[in-house]
Amino acid sequence: MSIEEKKNSQISQDFNKTYYPEDEIQVSNVVKELYKKNLPTELIGTSSKSFIGNKVQSANKLFLSKLSGIVEYLPEELYIKVKANTPLEIIEKELEKNNQELAFEPIDLGFIQNGNSNKGTVAGYLSCNFAGSRRFKAGSARDHILGFRGVNGKGEIIKSGGTVVKNVTGYDLSKLVVGSFGTLVALTEVVLKVLPKKKSSNTITIHTEDKKLVNELFEKISSSSSEISGAVYVPDEPEDENYKHNKEMLFKFNDLKFKGSFLGLRIEGDKTSIDERIKALTKELELNKLNTSILDVYQSVLFWKKINSLELFTETKNNLLRAVLPPSKGNELIKKLGDKYKYYIDWCGSLYWIEVKKKKNTEIAEIKRVIKELGGYLTIIKTSPDYDYEETIFTVDDTRLLISEKIKKSFDPKRIFNPGRMYRGI
Repeated sequence: MSIEEKKNSQISQDFNKTYYPEDEIQVSNVVKELYKKNLPTELIGTSSKSFIGNKVQSANKLFLSKLSGIVEYLPEELYIKVKANTPLEIIEKELEKNNQELAFEPIDLGFIQNGNSNKGTVAGYLSCNFAGSRRFKAGSARDHILGFRGVNGKGEIIKSGGTVVKNVTGYDLSKLVVGSFGTLVALTEVVLKVLPKKKSSNTITIHTEDKKLVNELFEKISSSSSEISGAVYVPDEPEDENYKHNKEMLFKFNDLKFKGSFLGLRIEGDKTSIDERIKALTKELELNKLNTSILDVYQSVLFWKKINSLELFTETKNNLLRAVLPPSKGNELIKKLGDKYKYYIDWCGSLYWIEVKKKKNTEIAEIKRVIKELGGYLTIIKTSPDYDYEETIFTVDDTRLLISEKIKKSFDPKRIFNPGRMYRGI
């Protein structure tokens, strides 16, 4: 089969079975049966992210939601071990009791789907490898997994890593599994690194329409010693009735002195440290020459919650793209976007969330072309109801596609798990 056929091929299935295993052993036994009978199957937790990716090429379903619960939590050792389909909300509430958190700052995709919070399970989240605004300082979800247990496509129970933060022995399979969208392993247990929460936070907003200035500020922030843990730019929305105009309503805070486009910078720590760093940033970024506001801790926390919940795109019926590219190429992408699209920039200039009107698939193709030329990659997170799938959901070149195929065969030789979710034919 050619590369292009692997990207786009479809297979039909005559089977329609549903499984509800209650523990790891049952998962293993079910998958052994699936492997023996060669039955491709969709892995499902709570379906919070099932809208991402291609439709799975199978009618069989393996529900893993019963594998839920905290196995072990040792705050002093900075790790938590959980069953893989434990809701993130439960984990975060438990960590909160000890003033700890998942430092990669999980985003909430529930709002773009149905307008309500729904972070889903830890397995579903790790399968995507998404991270919130702290990503450019704290790393991705992949950087915070210490180990896992799971079942491969043959039904064999496998494990990787451990519970010690400094454990570096052996080949880390976790790095492959995280971000694989459930195509390699049925996760049963996960160990995550946790960190202390910061005591407080403030957010500086810089109000400007000058996109060139925004990129210059991103560059200065990335090399700053002031430990900024969030840097996001939210431009005004296009004057187009096909986009929901909710920016001014969402970011209506008492401490905001100006309307319009703004760049937000988060500073976290104790009050004395925050005050000192705000003074340093005022001098370093020449903030006295700009229109600025400072949000107090309560407004700051709410501000970043809205950013990391993608509330700007709540219940969108349009296409939603997620693009990552080198910050140095930001000016070129911003010029391409102009004022035609609703978007914002996170990760200090590296991450773009872009909304493209439905029935504009050719524009998605053009945006993808530009991003690839700039050295980045694009994922279509949510498609409009009339999306024709002519453009692949995930950006991949032929070399990476072949590598992905080899990795898939090593974990899941008969393509049992989520066939076609990422790439057709794999």
